[in-house]
Amino acid sequence: MRRNVLYISYDGMTDPLGQSQVIPYLLGLSRYGYRFTILSFEKKERFRKLEGRIRSILEPAGIAWEPLWFTSQPPLLSKFYDAVKMRHAALRLQRRHHFDMVHCRSYPSSENGLLLKRRYGVKFLFDMRGFWADEKKDGGSWNQDRFIFRQVYRHYKKKERQFIREADGIISLTHAGKTEMQRWDSYNPAVPPDVIPCCADMAHFTLRTGDEKQEGRRILGIPPDVPVLGYLGSLGSWYMLNEMLDFFRVFKGQYPDAVFLFITHSSPVMVLDKLARFGLQEQDIRIIPAERDQVPVFAKAADLHVSFIKPVYSKTSSSPTKLGELLAMGIPVIVNDGVGDVGEVVKAVDGGVVIHEFNESEYRHAVDEMPRLLALDAESIRIKAEKFYSLETGITRYAAVYKKILDT
Repeated sequence: MRRNVLYISYDGMTDPLGQSQVIPYLLGLSRYGYRFTILSFEKKERFRKLEGRIRSILEPAGIAWEPLWFTSQPPLLSKFYDAVKMRHAALRLQRRHHFDMVHCRSYPSSENGLLLKRRYGVKFLFDMRGFWADEKKDGGSWNQDRFIFRQVYRHYKKKERQFIREADGIISLTHAGKTEMQRWDSYNPAVPPDVIPCCADMAHFTLRTGDEKQEGRRILGIPPDVPVLGYLGSLGSWYMLNEMLDFFRVFKGQYPDAVFLFITHSSPVMVLDKLARFGLQEQDIRIIPAERDQVPVFAKAADLHVSFIKPVYSKTSSSPTKLGELLAMGIPVIVNDGVGDVGEVVKAVDGGVVIHEFNESEYRHAVDEMPRLLALDAESIRIKAEKFYSLETGITRYAAVYKKILDT
């Protein structure tokens, strides 16, 4: 008998995360006989551009898609408006389809998963995707000096305790996050979290060849022999742009013709306005947005990539999507510890350098490692990374969680 599953996400399927961290898993789980309905929130511009492509991927797998509009204005009030829309849609879909389980991505979605469990007895999977409320606080979105944001934070920390106590299954992105949850008063030993990191589609992020590296540079207008440091993903919040530019300053001191390549949808102004502070010029930088199909092409143009993330409490539970993707391509990385399992994974894979402090000494040590990093065997990095980040392994783990929940 095919089981009916509602998947709720406040991220859109037309967003990069939806395309990399939702759709591939659901396509794989559909092969196990699960029938999915996705309830997601879409940005209008991206939806109009990509709706047809996303439907052409979902429909052959029998996955239904119920998109709602993501609202961003006015701040905060728009979130309550979206929460009401999500609740009404979830109840409407439940009455129509009688779901066996609701799979909820992060906290706003999980409010509705808990509602469906309490009201209709639907099994509830809390796919927490990190300590969301603490991420909002640590990233500055919920300024705790303001009363309203203190109340919102307290609301979701209370909800977090309920999700942990009442969920039929819990997904943690990291072992570090799981260990932290086991210290919480709300922890339910009968439902221990399963750890599934942000995996990478190894068929999409293929092993880099020398020809692909040069083709990416040709497209980007970067000379073949110039040292290139790359950065992949969003900027802002807990992504430490100042520290990464300072690292590049040190990098450029040793490699004067080096280029820093940013592959990001974030505003170029975020980078360009900071260059003078670090003695950098606009010609030292390349900034380019990329859709999912373009990401491997551009990422492979760099010799190595850097990713510095604030090592704050909430990042204990963080699994950066970019890490699995870069290691799958055999590209070395320079990262900081104190972020989920990142440091441990990079060391286990022998795929880069882990720094412990954001200072000149640590940066120079990492730059001195560049010859060794460039000599690493890319295929070896990929093979070892597959153990941690293979999409197929992730799908298999999700399937085991589904079976455990639905057969109970």
